[in-house]
Amino acid sequence: MSSVIAEKDPILGTDFIKEMLRQIRALDSYGVWEGKDALAVLDPLVLTPERKKEIPVIGDPDEETMARVKAFYNAIATMIEAECGLMAVPMMVLSHEGFGRVVITVGKLVVLDRSLRDVHRFGFASLSKMKDEADKLLSIALELVGTHSKVAGL
Repeated sequence: MSSVIAEKDPILGTDFIKEMLRQIRALDSYGVWEGKDALAVLDPLVLTPERKKEIPVIGDPDEETMARVKAFYNAIATMIEAECGLMAVPMMVLSHEGFGRVVITVGKLVVLDRSLRDVHRFGFASLSKMKDEADKLLSIALELVGTHSKVAGL
C-alpha cells in the first residue's frame, strides 16, 4: 500500500501533526515505528474512500488502531495543556468491539466527552481533515476552560 501523504505537505510542519508523531511513537512499546519516517507513521490515519472500502463495516479494532485513537486524543490533551497551562488528562474506555468513550478533563472540568463507535474504521480523509477536527475539539475545550476557569483550576 503506497502512502497517500505528499512528502512536502506543509501540514507535516504543524504543531498538532508533530504532536501526533510524538504520541504514536510514545505508544509504540514494541518499536514497530522505530526508524520509520513521518509519512509511514501517519499514513495509516488517512482513510481514502478506497481504503475505507477494504475495511469491513463490522469488525473488532486491532491494537494498532486502538493506539492511533489513543494517540489522537492524547495529542489533543497535550495541546490543551500547552495552551492553558493546566494539566489535561485523557481517559479512554473501549470495548473489544470498538465501542466506548473518551473524556478529557482539566482539573474537575470535563472539556471533551466523546462516544466512540466503529473504532476499527478510525481515520480521516486527509491529515488536513484530522487537524481540522483536532483544532475544533481544542477550540471547544479551551473555551470551556476559559469560561469555567475556577473548576478547571481545582
